[in-house]
Amino acid sequence: MNPIIKFFKRLILTFAFSLILISCPFQAFAEVQDAIFAGGCFWCLEHDLEKLDGVITVESGYSGGDLVHPTYGNHNGHQEVVKVSFNPDIISYKDLLYNYWINVDPFDENGQFCDRGNSYKPVVFTFNEEQRSEAKESKEKISKILSTPSNELKVQIIDSKTFWIAEKYHQDFAVKNPLKYNFYRKSCGRDNRLKKIWGEHNKSN
Repeated sequence: MNPIIKFFKRLILTFAFSLILISCPFQAFAEVQDAIFAGGCFWCLEHDLEKLDGVITVESGYSGGDLVHPTYGNHNGHQEVVKVSFNPDIISYKDLLYNYWINVDPFDENGQFCDRGNSYKPVVFTFNEEQRSEAKESKEKISKILSTPSNELKVQIIDSKTFWIAEKYHQDFAVKNPLKYNFYRKSCGRDNRLKKIWGEHNKSN
């Protein structure tokens, strides 16, 4: 997406959300929900999910481990993740899950695309029983779409842990550094692999 168009889209969304807050602040805050996903490089997953209608913000960070205050240089035990804040009146958690699935390689438990290791393995972190149930249902749905037994889908579904936001330069990396981002994404083979797995299901990249 063109950075200028994205800027104005965010400005409009921010203005609209501000009007909602002024008119009915408690209801507006109550509607916002969070989801946490790990799916390889957080630059890419952030960029893939933030363009969805109903998504308010996407933040890159670290989660899944026990290390306090992880950094990019030291996040041992954690995965690179994104925290998605969304309006469920516009996009449901089920729809968000579907968009997560079609932007990862569900067969790879040892990393994603060219990024290897525990930091990059795919995980759905759930905040409550409702999210956990819907995540498990989504896995069954995806197994049917791909005509693959669900036990061959290597995306873990586990309880959420503390989310640690990543360094400022990682946030909106694709928008702030389009040349570097696009070179990395292409050279990593992410889109070619996604097209091979998902075909027409993934048309956004």
